[in-house]
Amino acid sequence: MKDFIIQRPQYIQELFLYKDADLIKILTGVRRCGKSTVYELYAEELKKQGIAPEQIQIIKLEEEENSELLDYHKLHQHIMDNIIKDKQNYIFLDEIQNVENFEKAVRSLYEKKNIDLYLTGSNSKLQSGEWATSLTGRYIEIRMYPLSFKEFLSVNPTNNLDKAYAEYLEYSSFPYAQYFVQQKLPLLKKQINTYITGIYDTVVLYEVMSKKNISKAS
Repeated sequence: MKDFIIQRPQYIQELFLYKDADLIKILTGVRRCGKSTVYELYAEELKKQGIAPEQIQIIKLEEEENSELLDYHKLHQHIMDNIIKDKQNYIFLDEIQNVENFEKAVRSLYEKKNIDLYLTGSNSKLQSGEWATSLTGRYIEIRMYPLSFKEFLSVNPTNNLDKAYAEYLEYSSFPYAQYFVQQKLPLLKKQINTYITGIYDTVVLYEVMSKKNISKAS
């Protein structure tokens, strides 16, 4: 379910440490560890602090409705057309590596005095190339991981820690796998294995093999 959300307060707190700092905030981590959700949770906290919704733009660059924004000119123009000029704006660009020449848009947005910029994306893509060198000292990387055992217990409370740890190892630490656990489904292990296999295939086939030009035949 889309409304299944696990709170990740330690990451929210870390983001607040750098709120409005003259730094690009980059949230990195393996696919499906919850990066997009953390930004959504952080945006909700900003609203609670009095930031108006129109001051916040969350652009998910893997969604079909945003396909036109994969052109960095159009992405930049879209953001600038929607900022509130006399207020601080919070811009979240999810999976920014999908935008060719994204670094040009990022550099320009970074220079705007009323934009606080947040990115997620491929760790290798975001930290390679000339743009990363030119922005040395201007960005902070926050590394995100799947659920710790403590976080696992926050959604699966129990006094039997041995049993809980065995389940933590068996059912994985990926946040959305816990949705299947919560539902107590009859084919729980099979469904979680299918889900984890999908993540593995995406990481290996897309993140590793395609970027290293390794063919399946190899």
